[in-house]
Amino acid sequence: SVRIVFGPAYPAEKSDQTRQRLLELSADAFAGRPALQEHLASVVAKGLARKGGSPAIIDRTAERKSLSGAVSLAIAYLLAQRIRRVVATRRVAIVLPPGIGAALANLACVIADKVVVNLNFTLGRAQVESCLSRAECDATITANAFREKLHARFPDFPWGNQLIDIAEAIREIPRWKIILMVALIRITPVSMLPGVLGLPDKGGDAEAALLFTSGSSGMPKGVPLTHTNILANLIQIDEAGIVPRHARLLSSLPVFHSFGFTVGVWYGLSRNITLVCLPSPIDTVANIAAVREERVTITLGTPTFLRPWLKRATREDLATLEWAVAGAEKVPADLTEAFVNELGTALIEGYGATEASPVLAVNVPDIIDTLAPGGMWKGNTVGSVGRPVVGLAVRILHPETLEVMPLDQIGLLEVRGANLFKGYLGDAAKTAEALRDGWYRTGDLARVDEHGFLHLSGRLSRFSKIGGEMVPHGTVEDAVLQAIGLAGGSELCVAVGACADPTKGEQLVVLHTVELDTDKVREALAAAGLPNLWIPRNFRRVERIPVLGTGKMDLKAIAELARR
Repeated sequence: SVRIVFGPAYPAEKSDQTRQRLLELSADAFAGRPALQEHLASVVAKGLARKGGSPAIIDRTAERKSLSGAVSLAIAYLLAQRIRRVVATRRVAIVLPPGIGAALANLACVIADKVVVNLNFTLGRAQVESCLSRAECDATITANAFREKLHARFPDFPWGNQLIDIAEAIREIPRWKIILMVALIRITPVSMLPGVLGLPDKGGDAEAALLFTSGSSGMPKGVPLTHTNILANLIQIDEAGIVPRHARLLSSLPVFHSFGFTVGVWYGLSRNITLVCLPSPIDTVANIAAVREERVTITLGTPTFLRPWLKRATREDLATLEWAVAGAEKVPADLTEAFVNELGTALIEGYGATEASPVLAVNVPDIIDTLAPGGMWKGNTVGSVGRPVVGLAVRILHPETLEVMPLDQIGLLEVRGANLFKGYLGDAAKTAEALRDGWYRTGDLARVDEHGFLHLSGRLSRFSKIGGEMVPHGTVEDAVLQAIGLAGGSELCVAVGACADPTKGEQLVVLHTVELDTDKVREALAAAGLPNLWIPRNFRRVERIPVLGTGKMDLKAIAELARR
């Protein structure tokens, strides 16, 4: 079907605003697609049924395990019946690494019309307890084997009042029930399957999942995502073309990570691809082995997790890998170049936010086409995070006046679309800060170039206003690393924060884990052409740079260290 949306007329002399208005109309048209009103359970059920007897999930946690699409759906459906019986609360906590257990637990809960809450098990006890309390979760799905491993690192982890061991729950399902269910799934036409199984058909604005932000700048915020939010992002990923049909997708990102959740669970289950799972992104050797042995074509990661591949992988290991998609933090240019030159694999940068379900923009490989201008459709611009996904409107605001600016000028990025959340859980004040008239304020400074590629300049919170000038922490970090000869290193050894300054408002503080001759560093920064205001005077040796379980820098902890 074709949907046409008309906006209000506007004067011809305001033609410079045409691009902005068309983006907004496009977002309105996309939001009206009927497919966005479906229920996530029905969409995934049809996706798994189409896979039939072909592998849907390959789990390489300990010993290799593989489940077909029909078997995955059958087990999840039978697990859902148990969850309906024994779990009274609307939301269900899940504490599991990526793998068959996490995928089936999430799907079973959604089939049972529950709200999934994948908890970040790397957080401290106080933060996890806060998440459980605000989510009003009483039941937690985990695995006893994983629980024992976690106990060694976090002996006081708060598990809630009711524990369900996913492995035991699957073992207790009679084999004949699974066989009958698989037969029913295989003989039923895909379009009729949700009705035959009695699955919910309408999800829309009902809550499907609750994710918590990483807490990089404070206590984690609860982000409820609706069925529409998640389904919109799945379609946006489809139309971006970043994961081709029949791809073999490796995801080892945690399921509590928004990319690991949407792409590594729901996209992997619902689309015609094979999902390969590993429990940890930091096990570099295991990830490379998975690519080689499972003939993986696409993988997801962050720069922090992917950089060690340069030391461990060979071109032969990654012979089937068409590209790696990196996000969650800025991708350094040297990492992109090294992946291509040393490993023969493209490293493509994307951008997202938990509040956006999460994908907002992504580069895609260039397409050679004799009919294209210059013989090629350009999909990738190094240094950008790609074009915004279909159905997403973007605008740029002046950081101080908040007036709308031309898209090609650097300012505060706001986005609007069907994949955006409606507000933080139980926090009207933070919701009012983040959402204005349907626009989500990302906190990132950005611009859009003439070809539609989005370029990020850094987090507004990672800028210091010194003597009236905005100084970017990330740029200073890169310059310091260059000055000490550690640019492109795999270890995080430098972070820039700020503390108060009585005359200039703020002053930069360089936190470092390696021995530095600060005078020589300052001289090197000046010789490199860094403005005087940008050259730090305050250097502080620390034992380690704080990092979150997602691989991002812990900005809250860095800010606290800098202020001491």
